[in-house]
Amino acid sequence: MVDTEIHDIVLVGAGIVSATLGTLIATLQPDWRITVLERLGEPGNESSHAWNNAGTGHAGLCEFNYTPRGSDGTVDATGAVRIGEQYLTSLCFWAELVAQGQLGDPGDFIRSTPHLGLGRGTDGVAYLRARHAALREHPLFADLEISADRSRLEAWLPLVLRGRDEREPIAVTRSRQGTDVDFGVLTRRLLAALQRRGVAVRTHHEVRSLRRGQGRWEIGVRDRRADRVETLRSRFVFVGAGGATLPLLQGAGVPEVRGLGAFPISGRFLRASRPALVAEHPAKLYGHAAPGAPSISVPHLDRRVVAGREHLLFGPFAAFSPRFLKRGRHTDLVRSIRPDNLPTLLATARDNPSLLAYLVRQLTQSSAARLAALREFVPTAQEADWKLITAGQRVQTLRTVAGRGTMVGFGAEQLITEDATLAALLGASPGASASASAMVAVLAGCFPDRMPAWESRLRTLAPNASELLATGQAIDRLAHARRTLGLDPLISRS
Repeated sequence: MVDTEIHDIVLVGAGIVSATLGTLIATLQPDWRITVLERLGEPGNESSHAWNNAGTGHAGLCEFNYTPRGSDGTVDATGAVRIGEQYLTSLCFWAELVAQGQLGDPGDFIRSTPHLGLGRGTDGVAYLRARHAALREHPLFADLEISADRSRLEAWLPLVLRGRDEREPIAVTRSRQGTDVDFGVLTRRLLAALQRRGVAVRTHHEVRSLRRGQGRWEIGVRDRRADRVETLRSRFVFVGAGGATLPLLQGAGVPEVRGLGAFPISGRFLRASRPALVAEHPAKLYGHAAPGAPSISVPHLDRRVVAGREHLLFGPFAAFSPRFLKRGRHTDLVRSIRPDNLPTLLATARDNPSLLAYLVRQLTQSSAARLAALREFVPTAQEADWKLITAGQRVQTLRTVAGRGTMVGFGAEQLITEDATLAALLGASPGASASASAMVAVLAGCFPDRMPAWESRLRTLAPNASELLATGQAIDRLAHARRTLGLDPLISRS
């Protein structure tokens, strides 16, 4: 069956990025026909789901991934600043929608949770001090404080300090403007608001193919409930389907993905839910990746609130599944291998022996080894309090760079076809936290002729943080957004 109407916009995947792009377009161009297609029975249940997403609200406050250390001991803060700016745009975007009454009570999807960074050992403490020095003068990191005072650290992190060897060098940075976000709830609120505005959100609809037609895209869709196939036609397509994105683009013959490979990594965490234990760690705490481990493996101990209940999560621990989605197919990995990307896959295996060794160690790791890793953070941890859970699937993009196979680590990138009729998001964290600025970039790349008319509205809806900083408006906008979202007041350095 062929849908005879031509859609203006089709969004593949009902996660946070598609919901964000749909909201932006529906606001800027309310006369366009928008349709969202989702293979599961409810939006936000794959990568955006609370248990499949770290929920950190990445702002560069505590994550060491964004602040690499040079051979001279100095720290490059460029990545953390970029992430902080992107998150500012997201906060402004969500706050504007809350002020309009579109998202309900913001406390259902975002809450204040301090973000802390842990430096252990002489080298770890030195790195943490260099990181703090590199960030402290930037306006978005003005409340970032550092301490090595044991009594102060015990007040900040009672669970982490209890039972720890007092001879161990240790330091901690803390920012009280950190957040915990349930991106699943936020996604469903965004899409519910879109439905009230006439946007069609079709669940149980799986996109099986994309192909170019006469001046439009033809989208093969299977209705999983009715077990029938139909074809939609659209002038523009955005693919925000998580791990399923690259295979769809490969099947569509999109030249921009030629040579790209993909490798799925499943994340597992230890979860504790005993209230007395959870109460002793009111924060998100990030540490250092183990030697030879990929950047996505940075260990963290997080306070999470899911469905109104508080938990602690520690991890991640890597696992393997050939699926590209948590509810995907066992054949996903094999079907993604093509003649054009096989050299990339082989080069990545050849050129990353330490990474492969790390993955093998993770796959063969015993429960005792996982408990030992937890006790590096929580010295008094008892196995009975912690349960191993499987989180979402990450699909790491593989590239060949200067003849070497490379696994792209932290980061999400926009892909736009040459004719700007299709866009997609590849990669993982911090895609959810950076979704607003990422989707504004998609608009600019795909609809440049419309941007002059949209520019004024975008300044209110999803402002460019770099421009706000340049004009001295960033802190006022951040403080206003935090008040609107019910977060703790912004604390600036005196």
